[in-house]
Amino acid sequence: LNAVSHAMVLALTQKLIQWEADPAITRVVVTANGGRAFSAGGDLRALYDLGRAGRHEEALDFFRAEYALNAVIKHYRKPYVALIDGIVMGGGVGISVHGSHRVAGDKFGFAMPEVGIGFFPDIGATWFLPRLPGRLGTYCAL
Repeated sequence: LNAVSHAMVLALTQKLIQWEADPAITRVVVTANGGRAFSAGGDLRALYDLGRAGRHEEALDFFRAEYALNAVIKHYRKPYVALIDGIVMGGGVGISVHGSHRVAGDKFGFAMPEVGIGFFPDIGATWFLPRLPGRLGTYCAL
């Protein structure tokens, strides 16, 4: 379901920075790679495996890179359009919601599953949810 890996985060960050400096690129449009989901969020299996192996710093590197990517998207100087059709969860929300434009299809579904196991909603959810237009954030949070 289009899980967000550390390699994907690093590659997308690098590409966004490159495209922002390229005058031939006028906008960025992000879509899913098929399937039922825009993104199921971070690759939790990989993070779990890192934790079990005691490789905690590598797991933290993923989150640092993911949050840095969210900041790049939030402050992007060109139109950043996320076309979301299907479920979007966790880290996938960060890749979509922080951009300048979001278009949701009729199969759109939103989830921050980490709250179900006692974690706070990450990727800036406590900041962006109350700021979404038309009380959409309240609707999504419910």
